[in-house]
Amino acid sequence: MFRVRIPQIMAIVVALAVVTACSSNKGPVMPPTPFPGGGDSGTPPVPPPPVNRQPTTTEPVVPTPTAPAPVSGDPLNAMAIDDVNRSSVLKPVFFLYDSDQLDDAARTALSENSQMLKKYPLWVITVEGHCDERGSAEYNLALGDRRAQAARTYLVSLGVPADRLRTVSYGKEFPFDPGHDEDAWIKNRRAQFMVTAK
Repeated sequence: MFRVRIPQIMAIVVALAVVTACSSNKGPVMPPTPFPGGGDSGTPPVPPPPVNRQPTTTEPVVPTPTAPAPVSGDPLNAMAIDDVNRSSVLKPVFFLYDSDQLDDAARTALSENSQMLKKYPLWVITVEGHCDERGSAEYNLALGDRRAQAARTYLVSLGVPADRLRTVSYGKEFPFDPGHDEDAWIKNRRAQFMVTAK
């Protein structure tokens, strides 16, 4: 006959008890929820629109800082860049012979230019360094660069962001006055300011 072991019988009894206990704890079986519009269309239901909830915290909402808006109704805002440059809203700075030092008149002009640049915070400026016709082309390119850098550095010290100011030297290539005397040379030794973006 069969030899039955007690541990095997006990394992079978325990397994049956567990299965019976699990199946007896099930709740009533609910029918599936019908899809919107009735019937079982086989397509997934459309989710309800999201509920627009206000934040529950009491912390104040801090607005994101933005650049100041340009002055509305200002004719300079409506002008093309070339027209702004022709209107000479930014004053040139003049230098003594063979110098890149700013005198009182130059600092006054730069102060006025800084106020204009703060009023129009979207303008990007190129500071051009110029020289008179005397001296070699290489020397005048270096001198023009020093003049442009001197003007740029002073504008930055007055609070104009450095990333809005570019510099270039033209040396003696683009004289303001084509004459060959001191009256012409005085006008040609300059740093000139051109709006290149706005």
